[in-house]
Amino acid sequence: MSGSAASSETARGAAPPTGSAGRSYGSGARILTVGIASTGIFSFLYLALASRSLPSDAYGRISLMWSVMFVILSVIYRPIEQLLSRTIAERRARGLEGHPLRVPATIQAGFALLFLVVALALRSQITEHLYDGSDALYWMTVVGVLAYAGSYFARGWLAGHQSFGLYGGLVLLESTSRFLFALAAALGLTRGQSAIALGMAVAPFISLVVVPLALTQLRTRGEPADPRHEAPVLDAGMEGPAHAEIEEAVADLTIHHGTRFAISVFAIMLAEQTLMNAAVLIVNASSGEALAGFVFNVLLIVRAPLQLFQAIQTSILPHLAGLEARASGAEFARAIRITVLAIAGFAGSVALGLLAIGPWVMSTLLGDKGFTYERAGLALVAIGMGFHLIAGTLNQAALARRRAGLAAAAWLLCAALFVAWVVSPVVGDEVLRVETGYFGAAFLLSGLLLGLYRRG
Repeated sequence: MSGSAASSETARGAAPPTGSAGRSYGSGARILTVGIASTGIFSFLYLALASRSLPSDAYGRISLMWSVMFVILSVIYRPIEQLLSRTIAERRARGLEGHPLRVPATIQAGFALLFLVVALALRSQITEHLYDGSDALYWMTVVGVLAYAGSYFARGWLAGHQSFGLYGGLVLLESTSRFLFALAAALGLTRGQSAIALGMAVAPFISLVVVPLALTQLRTRGEPADPRHEAPVLDAGMEGPAHAEIEEAVADLTIHHGTRFAISVFAIMLAEQTLMNAAVLIVNASSGEALAGFVFNVLLIVRAPLQLFQAIQTSILPHLAGLEARASGAEFARAIRITVLAIAGFAGSVALGLLAIGPWVMSTLLGDKGFTYERAGLALVAIGMGFHLIAGTLNQAALARRRAGLAAAAWLLCAALFVAWVVSPVVGDEVLRVETGYFGAAFLLSGLLLGLYRRG
């Protein structure tokens, strides 16, 4: 067989049938929903036990550490998770063998090193202004963030190979191990904020237990798991669609293309974490740790569903990337439509529940910390959460269609408007200002991304 014919065979032969891809997405989403739903529950319980076990100022520092840490994780590590997930899935859909990891690993290591340099340079400011002089919280943040580099890389690799059971196991191990530190404090086995915060630093190490299992599973399935596999060499005599498809798939694994995609997703993650955490930091600076902890509790209405929604985001991106590679436009639109309708029903149910018993549930589980939960504000946040989740779905469609740059512009605009609203004194009540600002930003964002999606 000639080199050209062999390359064409590689581009065509291994592409899975469309029906198989649809079943893979559906089953993957269900498996991940169970794993990540459990993860969301344990994360909520971790924060609830911390809130119950610590005084307001200490819990405020724990919530700040959570906010700072997961802002950093999402911003610097999620881009590589998304790059790996989309690229590996697209290459598998085209039938290309071997999924090079050198470029994504290089970019990931660069982000981690940049974080370490900045963290060490700003050590005194972070320790004094964020953690009220606690060196222990500072070092646990540094160690935890560096450890999560491996965890997020493994997530992208597992998602691209559609090993969703192991992906769910990874995040479940992470959340349960973290929860045990808060449980030990609640039972009186340990004491203080450092004992609870230690769970955030230890959890990523424990989660990596699943990686050897994943390697074994891939070998059993007959897929190459060796990270040294490189992209195929293109035959100079090869022409036509197969050649173009291979060139397009290989392009994502160069430093230039990989970095451009990662920077766009970096901006998206930065904007999303701004929507989730900027209000906590702003309120902490203006009104103190106690009110900041209360605002953090209000936004748990968003955090828990967003964590659950990772199941959809994680499974839908490789699914959409595969459909885009096979030009399956009708199935692409159907996947988006079903997901959006499910989100709308979920968010509406949560909003109605919060209108009915929201203040009682929040006070019972988290305590009021001297402040009052307002049912209308809680319901408004729940509706905003729905628009946020819809925006997340449309964002995955943009990434699959190679429109990460335009999606990033929409996210950054909405995040900037949200910060401007929270800082301004337009609404006197700071909590209500955060609630209305979040709803408005999420609504605008979903509209902008819907416009981008319809252009497809």
